[in-house]
Amino acid sequence: MTKPVADRPTRRRFLAASTAAAAAVTLGAPAILTASKSGSRNIWQSGDHAYEMKHAWPQLPAQYTWQTTHNVAVDKDDFLYVIHEGREDQPDHPSIFVFDPDGRFVRSFGKQFQGGGHGIEVRQEGNEQFLYVAAYQQVKSFAKLTLSGETVWQQYAPMESGVYAEGEATAPQKVWGRDRFMPTNFAFLPDGGFLLADGYGAFVIHRYDRDGKWVSKFGGAGEGKGTFDTPHGVWVDARDGGEPTIVVTDRAHHTLQLFELDGTYRSTIDGFGLPANADTWQDLLVIPELFARVTLLDRDYRVVARLGDDVERVTGDKGFTIRGDESRWEQDKFVHPHDACFDSQGNLFVAEWVGSGRVTKLVRL
Repeated sequence: MTKPVADRPTRRRFLAASTAAAAAVTLGAPAILTASKSGSRNIWQSGDHAYEMKHAWPQLPAQYTWQTTHNVAVDKDDFLYVIHEGREDQPDHPSIFVFDPDGRFVRSFGKQFQGGGHGIEVRQEGNEQFLYVAAYQQVKSFAKLTLSGETVWQQYAPMESGVYAEGEATAPQKVWGRDRFMPTNFAFLPDGGFLLADGYGAFVIHRYDRDGKWVSKFGGAGEGKGTFDTPHGVWVDARDGGEPTIVVTDRAHHTLQLFELDGTYRSTIDGFGLPANADTWQDLLVIPELFARVTLLDRDYRVVARLGDDVERVTGDKGFTIRGDESRWEQDKFVHPHDACFDSQGNLFVAEWVGSGRVTKLVRL
């Protein structure tokens, strides 16, 4: 049975959420924000954190087009990997693009994810690095790839979890619901295993071992405190060598939920606007928010900076038209940050959920 439209991440649901949370998000930002130009440089400063913002930093070759940018990841050599959703009716167009540290196009691959490309992460395993890719919509799959795009393995819905409709693993279709598999993002565990967020489907976090075998799950649909409404992003926070903590971005609740490594609920942090994913560098945790900003938190999960803030204007756009009108995108401000990651120097890359695509580089100053 097709899921009602209200349960899909569409304009209607986005606007309903914005009505409920925009005021709290706008008032909840403790940092003092300033944006200014220095010569031809566009500088955003929030608290003690300053970045030069370079919108549309990587450029695609003419034969390709951005098709709703979704996620970004960086390898140990600071090469940037960008995945966009792509279009189901363009099956030969790649969904993953790679850029060198200067933003020059290097290669593309991943046409098997067209129409559903979503999550992407890089993981070091021994002497090699691998890409982990999640795809939703009609693809309903996740895979491990080499950095050049060769498939190591590809899997579908974990039917042994007992939460999915018959045929979900063997005959994926673009059908939504709590008994459907719509994976969104990964996190990597200290024991070599990984977590996979089913952010648009069953609203659970799956646990796999180092060989990609399903182990267990936690979460499910609910009102919070261990249950979710769109657990879109997941991350294992091990900053400063502290006790690792699972961070889940419970998007439609506008919160972060923290868990022990075994999945035991610990606490909830509110004050966000559709938080979408997470990444860490040194003592910073970054949370991209679809409500037009990127937030940095310290080790105690206190907000230390908010970057590119355009919350009031974007959430006030009741016709939801800014996303599709580039002439209304403002310099130094975001529209809908969907993912963010750090490179080795603490620079940030932000992918936005806009149809024509945009990836911004924030150079740390």
